[in-house]
Amino acid sequence: MTTAQAIVRFLNQQYVTMDGVENRFVEGFFTIFGHGIAVGLGEALDTTPGELKVMQGRNEQGMCHAAIAFAKQSNRKRIIACTSSIGPGAANMVTACATATVNNIPLLVFPADSFASRQPDPVLQQLEVSGSLVVTTNDAFRPVCKYWDRIERPEQVMTALISAMRVLTDPAETGACCTALPQDVEGEAYDYPESFFAKRVYRITRPVAVEEELEDAAALIAGAEHPLLIVGGGVKYSGAGETVESFCEEFHIPFGETQAGKSACKSSHPYCLGGIGVTGTSAANEIAKEADVVIAVGSRLSDFTTSSKYLYQNEKVRFLAVNNCRFHAFKMDAVRAVGDAKATLEALAGKLRERGYLSSYGNEIRDAKEKWDRELERLGSITYTGEDFEPIVMARDPRTIPEFVKLTGGVLTQTAALAAINRTIEDDAVIITAGGSLPSWLQRMWKTDYRGG
Repeated sequence: MTTAQAIVRFLNQQYVTMDGVENRFVEGFFTIFGHGIAVGLGEALDTTPGELKVMQGRNEQGMCHAAIAFAKQSNRKRIIACTSSIGPGAANMVTACATATVNNIPLLVFPADSFASRQPDPVLQQLEVSGSLVVTTNDAFRPVCKYWDRIERPEQVMTALISAMRVLTDPAETGACCTALPQDVEGEAYDYPESFFAKRVYRITRPVAVEEELEDAAALIAGAEHPLLIVGGGVKYSGAGETVESFCEEFHIPFGETQAGKSACKSSHPYCLGGIGVTGTSAANEIAKEADVVIAVGSRLSDFTTSSKYLYQNEKVRFLAVNNCRFHAFKMDAVRAVGDAKATLEALAGKLRERGYLSSYGNEIRDAKEKWDRELERLGSITYTGEDFEPIVMARDPRTIPEFVKLTGGVLTQTAALAAINRTIEDDAVIITAGGSLPSWLQRMWKTDYRGG
């Protein structure tokens, strides 16, 4: 069969399993059938798609971002591959690959590439680098992908795809994987062994931090009076929300949420302080300033979460990183417990239980939450009241508010609108926002008691 047909047949046979639940890993393809891809992957997906769904996109970056959202909302257990034509079509996917890699979301892309034979040279929209004929637009994917390859012979696809699957299904290393496909190689036939198309099941396991790391972590927490836990995206992907809630409740430890960790735990939990960091709540950030131990679970501790390392102002503050990625566990010079969030927290709870540990918080957590709730209620009730309306943020174009009221007749501020939506929306609804102020306000304001929303 052709290289493209082999790719399609291989992807039909990939599965992941976690906690005994098996899922088909590749849901389908987002594609725009331009030159370099139409008669290769296009032919294969048209004639022998198997179980793969084929969805035509309208913009390469947009369809890759949709694939990222699908993988994220599927807790990284299902993906949609993306493919494009040569040159600008391929380049449009680079930004999305960077997004996927930064956020540890699996994304598989197949950009078309120039002819491996180099006989039709240059092809339409080919990037011509005078110093090297090897370089194409697809080399731009190298720095933003966790795995990068170019298939110059049909048999190379076997090791390339298996290597890509290794990365895509690894919770610690997952991100974007790029397999560039020269036009001619896509259509070349090869006698592939049947073993290449056997069903493969990738087991996502729950490794626990080693005993020495658990002891270090328990000793650090046991010496803390005012610890704080940070819920990162790793808590969501591990399905560790209930474990975090039980851990914090047992040892009287409050927790704040990163943007990626939002909805991993219930907002109504008595120890939940809401969003933390630059776009966090006053409750979380007031507690954070005095924390003497910060337990970061499944978080890469970005600048938004740490307020560029300014937020945690206790001069004795120490960090503990519970993360299945050793690279992220080294952030903030943290004590490390490298392992799955759920399994490692359960093991750590046993160590703290043996020590009879409880934090020293009195009414601080309750007081901080009540103060923020009052502020949130105030913010959600603000309306435009005419020309004498005074916004909280005074630095603005003075024409903006009168123009908005005149054009729309609206009286709700953005904050009040979000509060109203939060009060009326269905519990299992999923919110998608653009950039700018909306993600900030949603991390700060949004409350959900539905894990995964």
